[in-house]
Amino acid sequence: MKTIVINASPRKKWNTAEVMQAAQKGAESVGAEVEYVNLYDLVFKGCRSCLVCKMKEKPKCKCYWKDELSPLIERILEADTLLIGSPIYFGEPTSEFRALIERLIFCVMSYDDGSSYYTGKVNVGIFYTMNAPIDYYKQSMEESLSSIEFLFSFLNGEIRTYPVCDTLQVHDYSKYNMAGFSQEMKEKQLILQYPKDIENAFKIGAELSKE
Repeated sequence: MKTIVINASPRKKWNTAEVMQAAQKGAESVGAEVEYVNLYDLVFKGCRSCLVCKMKEKPKCKCYWKDELSPLIERILEADTLLIGSPIYFGEPTSEFRALIERLIFCVMSYDDGSSYYTGKVNVGIFYTMNAPIDYYKQSMEESLSSIEFLFSFLNGEIRTYPVCDTLQVHDYSKYNMAGFSQEMKEKQLILQYPKDIENAFKIGAELSKE
C-alpha cells in the first residue's frame, strides 16, 4: 500500500503539520509506504485551463503542465491513499490546497459526460484545522466544505473528513493584536481536546491505509 500525506499549510511545525504527522504514523503502523509532502515547498499554480488533458489524442488522468505539482499528481493517482490537511482561512482551505484539487480532479474529469476517467481507487482522508469551535464548524462550515468531498469522489475511494477545531494559534497571545481570543481557553482546548484529535488522525491514517 502506498500513502501520500500532504501538509497544505504554510506552517511546517504547527497544528496542521502535527495532525498530518500523526496520520502519517498511523499509515506507517499498518505497513504502508508513506511519502510526506509540504505542499508550500512546491512551485506551482492552479489550473491554467490549457485543456491538453482533454485532447482526444492525449492519455487521460494526467496533468500536462510542466511544474512541480504535475509529478505529485501522478504519484497521487498511483497511490492507494491520500491524506491531506489544511488550515481554514475565511471558511476555505488554503489556496495551495485548492490549486491542487483543481489540477488533480480536472485531469480525471470527463467533459463528455461529467464522469471520472480514473479507473483506480484512492482512499482520501481530509483534515481541517481551524480557530473556530466545533459548534460553529457544524452549523456554518461543514455543509459548504462537503463540496470538497464531492470532488475527491472522482478518485473512487472511501472519503473521511475530520475537523480539528478551536486550535491554539500562537504561543503568546499578548504579543499580538488578538484580543478577541482567550489564551486560557485555547490552552484548555489544547490539553483536553487536541490529544484526542491527534489520536483520531493516527486512527484515520491507519484505517484508510490498510490493505
